[in-house]
This record gives sequence, structure tokens and C-alpha cells, in this order.
Amino acid sequence: MKTKIAIGLLVVLVLIQFIRPDLNQGEAATPQDITHAVQVPDDVMLTLKASCYDCHSNNTTYPWYASVNPIGLWLNNHIDEGKDELNFSTFAQYDKKKQDHKLEEIAEELEEGHMPLPSYTLIHTDTKLSDQQVKRIVAWVTEERQKLGVASEQPQ
Repeated sequence: MKTKIAIGLLVVLVLIQFIRPDLNQGEAATPQDITHAVQVPDDVMLTLKASCYDCHSNNTTYPWYASVNPIGLWLNNHIDEGKDELNFSTFAQYDKKKQDHKLEEIAEELEEGHMPLPSYTLIHTDTKLSDQQVKRIVAWVTEERQKLGVASEQPQ
């Protein structure tokens, strides 16, 4: 009985290797990317690209193990969910209110330590943000939200 289960699992693992979802390998810098909506200083952009863009842009740098399923399927699902929440490559397409809200969420997620995901920084240790990087991004978010002027608008 145990042999049949082991063989069945092995067959399933081999078969799922043939499932190949589309890779997230488009252009990260597009005419609709975040730099066309708000000013992004070079230091902030470097941090975003290093720690956020793999899951929150149209271009992911995949590790070697992404081609092994079910890990690859799990990673692609993670990337799809990340882009659904925030996509830096299409940020300029959001209306100003949504841009403001997304910026606010960036600051909240960083301050609460939710991003980058601990499961991501566990393997990609160079993407873990220092307190100084978090403070810098939060300060940038505050500046850009003020420039958008959405938060200060009062309903009439």
C-alpha cells in the first residue's frame, strides 16, 4: 500500500513539471510605471527594485528553483497576488485617490514589518530592509502623498 502511494506521488510530481505558467518577465519600467505618477528619488528606487519589484512589477528575476514545481506554481501565485495588490509597472494608471491609497499601504506594510514577506527575505537575505530604509521610504511616501493632495481634500 505504501509503495503504491509513493509511486502515485512520484507520478504526480513528474506530471506537474509539465505545467508551465507564463513567467512575469515583461518590462518593469513602462510609460505607466510609478516614476510617471510620482517623483521617486534614486535611493528609494534602488530599494524598491531590490526588495519589492520581484513581486510588485511586471518583471521578476526568478531563482533556479522556480522551474521546479510545485515551488514554481507557488511562486507564480505569490507574484500574481503581489501584482494584484500593487504593481509599480502600472502605478500611473491608478487614479490619484488609488495612488494615494497605495502609497499609504506601502508605508503601513513596511512599518508593520509585513513587507517584504518574511518567506522572501529568508532566502533573499539582501532584500531585508533596514530601519533606515523603512524610514526613508515612509518619509518619501509622506512627501508624495502631500503632493498628490488627495488626503487633504475634504468632501463637500
